[in-house]
Amino acid sequence: MRALLIVNPNATSTTPAARDLLAHALESRVPLRVVTTTHRGHAAELARRAPLEGIGLIVVHGGDGTVNEVVNGLLGAPEPGSMSAMQIGPVPPLAVLPGGSANVFARSLGISPDPVVATNQLIELLELRERRRIGLAHCDGRWFTFNAGMGLDAQVCEAIDLARAKGHSATPSRYVRTSIRAFFRNRRLEPKLTVEIPGHDPVEGVHYAFVSNSSPWTYLDDRPIAVNPETGFDTGLGVFAMRTMGVAASLPVVRQLLTPGSNPKARKLFRVDDTPRVHVRSSAPIGLQLDGDYIGKRTDVEFVAVPNALTVVAPRLG
Repeated sequence: MRALLIVNPNATSTTPAARDLLAHALESRVPLRVVTTTHRGHAAELARRAPLEGIGLIVVHGGDGTVNEVVNGLLGAPEPGSMSAMQIGPVPPLAVLPGGSANVFARSLGISPDPVVATNQLIELLELRERRRIGLAHCDGRWFTFNAGMGLDAQVCEAIDLARAKGHSATPSRYVRTSIRAFFRNRRLEPKLTVEIPGHDPVEGVHYAFVSNSSPWTYLDDRPIAVNPETGFDTGLGVFAMRTMGVAASLPVVRQLLTPGSNPKARKLFRVDDTPRVHVRSSAPIGLQLDGDYIGKRTDVEFVAVPNALTVVAPRLG
């Protein structure tokens, strides 16, 4: 089996020394080609060509954005509204060696955030032929692996992207500071969103909506932040929609999110952990993010769950 190692040198925690160490360890187990990305979209281009070049395994060393690129390159553009993956020909399995700041996708799969430990873990998984089929989700013509959102979190992602462009690292403390600023900047604005899911009346007056494909929604260092704890790669989508930006009403929800094992509940919170699709409409253009990448402003977005969309090299559940 030939393997392709895609390395994003600009990811937060990737270094040439770590890349060489990972490559050397993998080369002792599988024939390996190593490619370092040089521009935005390069990882998707490499993934798109991989099946045609006889690649039997793709390993990504980078952050969640690089993983997202590879998944979109592998699977191609999703069919609008479709709950199945339109795959043409064989799609090689995907393995992830964390190299970003949060590495939510890898950690949600049970992969260690330490790239050296994760490499040893991957080698063992390959020897045991451990693979899983996982569900993904899509919207706006793109796949996402763990989360998406409209409103507040998209603004945060946009600000972080701008900070990265200026050379600032995407640290947990920067995310916290940026989130607090975005919250207070928007707290007096009128809600723009309406959330619709099958089997429920439309939920109006929503300020921001998170859509999850797995849990946790993100990490602050080692602390998991679970907005929809019962959502996973083997369920439908989770929805977390807040109908208030009041400080008094929001602080208890934040405390619940920061408490391990909590099950967030509040009078102004609409939450569902397993739905096949979510339709979010906005009365004015509002930001959209996918897997932590800011996509742009939208007014009408449908999020769709697709079961068994991708094969990954990861520990089996249970």
